[in-house]
Amino acid sequence: MSTEQSDQYVRIGSAEEIRAAAPKTVRVDGRTIGVFHHEGEFYATDNRCPHMGFPLTDGSVDDGILTCPWHHARFEISCGDTFDPFADDVRTYPIELRDDDVYVDPNPGRDKPPEEHWRERLTHGLQENLDLVVAKSVIGLKRADVPYTVPVRIGIDFGTQYREGGWGSGLTTLGVMANLLGELRSEDRPRALYIGLTEVADDCAGEPPFFVQEPLAADTVAADRLEAWFRNNVEVRDSDGAERVLRAAIAADLDESAVAEMLVAAATDHLYLDNGHAVDFVNKAFETLDHVGWEHADSVLPTLVSGLASADRAEERSSWRQPIDVARLCFDAADELPELIEDADGPWEEPDDHLDVLLGDDPHEIVDALTTAISNGGTVEELARTVAYAAGRRIAQFGTSNEFGDWNTVHHTYSYANAVFSLSRRTDAMELYRGVFDAAMNVYLDRFLNVPPIALPEPDGDGDPDSILEELLTCFEVESDEEVDRAGRLTAEYLAADGDVAQLKRSLGEALLREDAGFHPRQNVEAAFNQYDSAVDEERARVHLVATVRYLSAHTPTRRAGEQTFRIAERLDRGERIHEI
Repeated sequence: MSTEQSDQYVRIGSAEEIRAAAPKTVRVDGRTIGVFHHEGEFYATDNRCPHMGFPLTDGSVDDGILTCPWHHARFEISCGDTFDPFADDVRTYPIELRDDDVYVDPNPGRDKPPEEHWRERLTHGLQENLDLVVAKSVIGLKRADVPYTVPVRIGIDFGTQYREGGWGSGLTTLGVMANLLGELRSEDRPRALYIGLTEVADDCAGEPPFFVQEPLAADTVAADRLEAWFRNNVEVRDSDGAERVLRAAIAADLDESAVAEMLVAAATDHLYLDNGHAVDFVNKAFETLDHVGWEHADSVLPTLVSGLASADRAEERSSWRQPIDVARLCFDAADELPELIEDADGPWEEPDDHLDVLLGDDPHEIVDALTTAISNGGTVEELARTVAYAAGRRIAQFGTSNEFGDWNTVHHTYSYANAVFSLSRRTDAMELYRGVFDAAMNVYLDRFLNVPPIALPEPDGDGDPDSILEELLTCFEVESDEEVDRAGRLTAEYLAADGDVAQLKRSLGEALLREDAGFHPRQNVEAAFNQYDSAVDEERARVHLVATVRYLSAHTPTRRAGEQTFRIAERLDRGERIHEI
C-alpha cells in the first residue's frame, strides 16, 4: 500500500481498507508499525513485542488489551503500557482519521530521554530479578553513551539496600566485573556489567532489606578510640553496635586509609574469616568505591559489618589446631608485630629459599621466615605479593589426579592473599601483617592438594603466538583433566613466544564471560590479572596466568544460559527477528 506525507503524519490507507485488513503492518520511515481496529477506534504500535521481538499483529486485542501470542505479554493498546514486569512498554504512534483516510505520526516525541528510560528499566530488572531486562538496559545505556559507572552505581545502590545480610557474592562479582572492564574487548564490557548486575539481583532475590543503623553522635571521638569500639563490637558479634561506630567514623570524615584500617583490624582479629571471603569482601567494597566515588562510602561499607560479626573463625576448626596448632603460631606471631616493626631494618631482599619455605611442610619455618622478613624491613605489600605467588603456585601445580578435586580451597587462599596485597596499597595498618600470616598458613594447609604436583611448564618460546592462542581457547570447550593441563602449557608457551599479554587477557575475559562460571572463577581471573600486573619478574607473572587458565579450564564448559540471554538482548537491540531462522 502506498503512503502519502501530510505534515508529520503519513497516510496509510483508507478507513475502509484498514478496517478490512486489521490487524496489519505498514512500513513508515523505516519502521514496521502494527495497525489495529478495536471497538470502533484505530490504534498503532511498534509491531515488535518489546519482550523478545515477536510480531504483535499475530496477537489478539480484547477489552482494550493487546496480547503477544508468544509469551503472552499484555499491553494497554492506547498508551502501550505493559501489565507484565518482564516486558517493556510498547511504543505507540498517534493516529488520526481525516476524510475517511487513516494517518499515523511515525516520529512522535518520546516521554523521556533514552538514558532515563534505561536507568529506570535497569532498576526494575534488578527489583524483579529479570536477566533479559538487565541485559537490555545495560546495552541501552551503552548505546546512549552513558558511562559504565552509572549501571555500577545503580547496582551498588540496589544491592546495599535490599539484602539483610549485607555485602555478599553478588556485590563482589559486580566489583570484580568493574575491575575487569579495562582488560576486556569493548563489546564485552556490557556483558561484564550484565553478569555483575544479574548476580546482585540474584543475591538479593527474596531477601529482607538492609535496615540502616543511625551513627553514634560522637563526632569528637579520636580515630583510635572509634577503631577500638568497632573491633570490640565485632568481637562480641554485635553488628548493630559496630555499624553505628563505623557510620560515626565515616560521618566524622575520617580519611579512607583510617576507615580501611578499622575494617582490616576487625577482619584480622581472628584467623581467615569465612574461608577468606571476609577480607576479600572488604577489599572489593573499597575497590568498588574507587569506581563510583568515596561519597557512597556511608551506604557501601556498613554492609560489611554483619558478615564480619557473624563470620566463621578459622581457629575454631580442627585443621588449624591439630596435629600442629598453627592458629597459635599465627597469634603468637601477631603478638610480636609491634616490636618487629619498631626494630625493622630494611629494605628487605627476598632470600633465595624464601619461596621453598612458604611452599614447604614446616609451619614453624614459615612463621620464622615471615617474622625474619618483617624484622628486615619487609612490607606488607612485599610479603603479601610473595605469599600470593605461593598460593598461585598451588593452583598452577594443582594435581588433577589428586583424590580431592578441591579447586575452591586453593582458590580461597589465592583470593585472600590477593586481597591482603591490594589492601596494603590502601592502608598501612599494622594488622595487615596478620593477613600475611593467615594466608601463608593456609598455603601450608593446602599442600595436600599438590600431591602429586603438576610440574610447572617449561616453554621453549618457538611457537606462533596466534596459533597457540587459538589452540588454547579450544581447551575451554572440553571438560577433562588433560585439557586443564594442556591449557596451562599453552599459556606458558604463548607468553614465552612473546604473545601479546593484552590480547591473552581479552581472550580469557571473553571465555570467562560466556560461561555460567559462577563466583570463584570470576574472582580467580580478576585476582590473577592483578597479580600478573604486580609481579616482580616475568617468570612469576607467567605462573599467575598459568594458574588462572588451569582454574578456568577446570570449570568449563558450562550451559552458557546467561550468554544466551545476553545474545538475545543484543539481537533485539540490532533489530533482528530472533523468531525466524
